[in-house]
Amino acid sequence: MTPELALQIVDALDRGERRVATQEDGEWVVDVEAKEAILEYFRLRKVEPMFVGPFAYQDKIPLKRPPEGVRIVPPGVARYGSFLAEGVVLMPGYVNIGAWVGPRTMVDTWATVGSCAQIGADVHLAGGVGIGGVLEPPNAVPVVIEDGAFLGSRCIVTEGVRIGAGAVLAATVSLTASVPIIDVTGAEPVEHRGVVPPRAVVVPGTRPKEFPAGTYQLDCALIIGWRKESHDERLSLNETLREFELPV
Repeated sequence: MTPELALQIVDALDRGERRVATQEDGEWVVDVEAKEAILEYFRLRKVEPMFVGPFAYQDKIPLKRPPEGVRIVPPGVARYGSFLAEGVVLMPGYVNIGAWVGPRTMVDTWATVGSCAQIGADVHLAGGVGIGGVLEPPNAVPVVIEDGAFLGSRCIVTEGVRIGAGAVLAATVSLTASVPIIDVTGAEPVEHRGVVPPRAVVVPGTRPKEFPAGTYQLDCALIIGWRKESHDERLSLNETLREFELPV
């Protein structure tokens, strides 16, 4: 890839004219060229000092200039090459290059959105949420948080895990591609990996596993219910949290 093409692609990512991943027929498809452009951009850039008001930085990637209609609270940081849609609120958190954050989404205090993560519209990432970056390999699907999802405080989502639209994760839920997500709402458990179904209500859990030294509890996540339909999404979310007594 030529340096000129890499710069053009990263600039298009910054403006939201291009995305690292898009949904096609219900599946998320990676724009491999866009990821390769980001990697090339890192190689092209040199570490240099940056000054923003009273803050001083030393980095390769410049900071993003927030577009009109986006609120960034100091010392919140979005890197150039990320996109923040209209109505986004970025508290003192972090959005990395290649990430896409949809309209009216809240990135709360000390929440981080890793490289290339795709965050939908009307999402709430509560305080300390960690969304992992998936930049390499270039064909790997990034973490995807679909529209209207709510992630409680200190949740961690990594390794290309997909959170379905309208899902609610209670505080401290930690998901990787290998963590079992078990639906316990029916007569028999149903196990998912790497995907939280839309509108699922998820809490941290454990399940036993046998080892030579004995039986120990390993982390899992439990689907304990389903978020109800409502014309008023804010009211619906509050009712859901109260009904399931979820910490957020």
